[in-house]
Amino acid sequence: MTFESHGVSAGCWTGTLQSDRRPASLSVTHRGAVVVQAALREAGPGVWAVSAGLPPSVIDNGVHSLLLVVGDSVLASLTLVAGTVAGDDLLAEVAQLRAELDLLKREFRRLATGG
Repeated sequence: MTFESHGVSAGCWTGTLQSDRRPASLSVTHRGAVVVQAALREAGPGVWAVSAGLPPSVIDNGVHSLLLVVGDSVLASLTLVAGTVAGDDLLAEVAQLRAELDLLKREFRRLATGG
């Protein structure tokens, strides 16, 4: 299952999803909480058009990271930057992303080794 993002326009995140079957649930999360369920429309054999209208709460001053999730799998991420963002905010966001990536890598390695 792969997702190709077409970006955000008029507050709606769009893209195409290639999958053998329609996913049961496709959602957008922000800070660990589901903020919207994405809409799916068949766009051809094994291709689905995806659209998710973003709520105003995630389009706000600062840096916001959104994840497109199906089940427990992250298909894509989207970073929104709005307003005046201090350099320290961006550095803090990068540090948080690095920490989350390190956690995921550790867990993946643990699961891969059967530990």
